Amino acid sequence: MKQIIQSFKTGETILEDVPAPQVKRGSVLIQTTRSLVSLGTERMLVEFGKSNLIQKARQQPDKVKQVLDKIKTEGLVPTLEAVFNKLGEPLPLGYCNVGRVIAVGEGVNDFKVGDRVASNGHHAEFVSIPKNLVAHIPSNVSDDEATFTVIGSIGLQGIRLLNPTLGETVVVVGLGLIGLITAQLLVANGCRVIGSDIDESKLAMAAEWGVIPFNPIKGDIVKFVEDQTNGVGADGVIITASAKNNEIISQAAKMSRKRGRIVLVGVIGLDISRADFYEKELSFQVSCSYGPGRYDEDYEQKGIDYPLPFVRWTEKRNFETILQAISSQRIRVDEMITEIVDLPDYLKIYGQIGSSSSIASILKYKEETELNPKRNIELLNVDFSSSKGVIGIIGAGNFTKMTVMPALKNSGAHYKYIASNGGVTGTSLAQKYGIANSTTDYKTILNDSEVDLVLITTRHNLHASMVIETLRSGKNVFVEKPLALNLDELNEIIEVQKQTRKNVTVGFNRRFSPHIQKIKQIVGDSPMNVIATMNAGAIPPNIWVHDMKVGGGRIIGEACHYIDLITYLTGSKVKAVCMNAMGINPEENTDNASILLKFENGSTGVINYFANGSKSYSKERVEVFSQERTIIMDNFRVTEGFGTRGFSKLKTKLDKGHTNQFLALIDRVKNGGAPLISMEDLVNTTEASFAAIESLKENKWIEL
Repeated sequence: MKQIIQSFKTGETILEDVPAPQVKRGSVLIQTTRSLVSLGTERMLVEFGKSNLIQKARQQPDKVKQVLDKIKTEGLVPTLEAVFNKLGEPLPLGYCNVGRVIAVGEGVNDFKVGDRVASNGHHAEFVSIPKNLVAHIPSNVSDDEATFTVIGSIGLQGIRLLNPTLGETVVVVGLGLIGLITAQLLVANGCRVIGSDIDESKLAMAAEWGVIPFNPIKGDIVKFVEDQTNGVGADGVIITASAKNNEIISQAAKMSRKRGRIVLVGVIGLDISRADFYEKELSFQVSCSYGPGRYDEDYEQKGIDYPLPFVRWTEKRNFETILQAISSQRIRVDEMITEIVDLPDYLKIYGQIGSSSSIASILKYKEETELNPKRNIELLNVDFSSSKGVIGIIGAGNFTKMTVMPALKNSGAHYKYIASNGGVTGTSLAQKYGIANSTTDYKTILNDSEVDLVLITTRHNLHASMVIETLRSGKNVFVEKPLALNLDELNEIIEVQKQTRKNVTVGFNRRFSPHIQKIKQIVGDSPMNVIATMNAGAIPPNIWVHDMKVGGGRIIGEACHYIDLITYLTGSKVKAVCMNAMGINPEENTDNASILLKFENGSTGVINYFANGSKSYSKERVEVFSQERTIIMDNFRVTEGFGTRGFSKLKTKLDKGHTNQFLALIDRVKNGGAPLISMEDLVNTTEASFAAIESLKENKWIEL
């Protein structure tokens, strides 16, 4: 299928050929007929992409600070590699999509094949959208008109926050697409509306709808509003403009009445004068996109609706409101359509997006229905029939892009497939690393007899089921940690591995680092005490890693790395685990915890997993005490020995062992041999991570 993407690195806008997405549980698959170009938002993205590195840095000072912190802990070269990889990401454009449902996912009951719907899908021939971001289109609303649904909801949410009443005077600053819809909705709500913009054609259009127009170039907007309100000032101001200076927010405050309300929908400078707001006791609020539910994974991705009696207006209900307003002609959107362009001619819009005077530009897609879109595209015609070490990769997220692919670069592996949900990231990585096929159907990989090894780098909740499917398909499997999220999953993996006798490898890369290898060489298998500290850094609570059903939490999902590492160093298995966590209710927060490990050979381990430390301090540190020797490894860059005859220091660039791990893995797949890590060790480490959580709940040592 064709999809419009943009490069953050160059600013180039491309019509890319990518595999169509599959319909997922809780979603509908839509064949697009129209999509609306958000000229304001998309122009900003294109212009940002075209700016140089210094200009990009100036626009995102918070990101610059993150880069500087990363340089301190990981070094300059790895940080620059990460930055350039990030800039190289393709960005799917568009969020105003209209089409027809061609497939319905499990758990969706309110849509059927053939329904006309509006959604926040990208500019793509096919999109798979969760049900709470899709709305039915009334029969008397055309596809062209329905493309205004999502962008109209942005303006509607700003109005809901302002909460205007009949007869109030509201100023709309910026009569672009969102501003014009906002002004119409306010007029329909019984408000007296003043519209401010420098474009006379937009002012004339707004005037036809009953808006009082004003061009700020021709006079003082503050005095104009005072004159229109008999010196009282505006009851409310909705800012839908885009500007970098602070003049708009200052004027908004000055034109407001005492105790007036200001809502920001657009993007402007926000250096607020306290005096302007203090004297009038003004309220100021920033509106978040389409409404309640936005960026809430439970609502958007899992389909869990907010109960209507308590949250009357959600983003989906806002979509439906806009569609009803168009249907009843309370707002007129067809008059704002400047041009309708066939998808292949997209550059007629994007080629001049920075200077375009268009209000609404619509992309038109082919009309014929296609119920079975292509889910695999071949980028390279390669014969793999005589190759060994043929790889299929499932997952094209940050870990694959930033870690796996660079580590595999010189491994001698042959890449046949990469699978991704939407097809865009997988296709981008396939083009960069010479992967023959990009697919959105991972079962294509499992069904291909030429594939020897499957790499799984998906979200944690998919690991176990995909490992089991891969083993049953007769292939070796590498899965990024964790192996499983519970004992039932783990036991099924054990059983299937016994049946198939295929190798399972978990991405416990740290044991392959030259620093850990050196420590192991020095201490051997003698009893030891190991203290490992992970200065993991805080992750916002809404990130999926914290969800025990999806990510398993940070102990099962991340700290398992160090259970494996200490197991490797001691040469022994964990026999008992005890974990304590910080806080009044520690079970609710395992981000800051200490795990105590007892090993069968008498060794002990302590894992301090903390998320409340400074990012400028080393992220990882290991201290080993054994036979009057102490060895300290700092962040996989420096290892020092004390009392270690013949060894004092090892210094390298940041090396967590990923490259060594994959070199060894590909060699085993090509030439045979025992697994890199024994199945017994993988099971023991996974059980120990489960035991840590059980220990916290039971407040006691857990024997394995």
